[in-house]
Amino acid sequence: MKQLHILWQRLVSDAGTTCPRCHATGDEVRRAVSSLQHVLEPLGVELVLEEKAIDQASFLADPLKSNQILIGGHTIEHWLEGRTSSSRCCDECGDNECRTIEVGQQVYEAIPEELIVRAGVIAATRMLDSTSSS
Repeated sequence: MKQLHILWQRLVSDAGTTCPRCHATGDEVRRAVSSLQHVLEPLGVELVLEEKAIDQASFLADPLKSNQILIGGHTIEHWLEGRTSSSRCCDECGDNECRTIEVGQQVYEAIPEELIVRAGVIAATRMLDSTSSS
């Protein structure tokens, strides 16, 4: 069975909390992985989800790494032909601009299940296409 890796990373404070944006994205990622498993398993694709906590120092060095989703080693923006952007978030993140994504004309702070599923299907399709042509 082929494996498709999904990595979701976000800032986690010393108190073990994260911002509302990242919290909401986490819920959406878990729902998306569950949906994708039902679709991709019959095709011989196993999903592997990794949730990575970023500490405050790492976040301050590169705030756009927080709330980032990588599918098969590429950002969700890559798969959806979107782009990375940023906006002010909350007290948890301080004065930093936090990651958002733009897909089409829409800006997303919390990344919805629908986009994650769509990106996952595209990534799995490309992965299967490349292995069948080898």
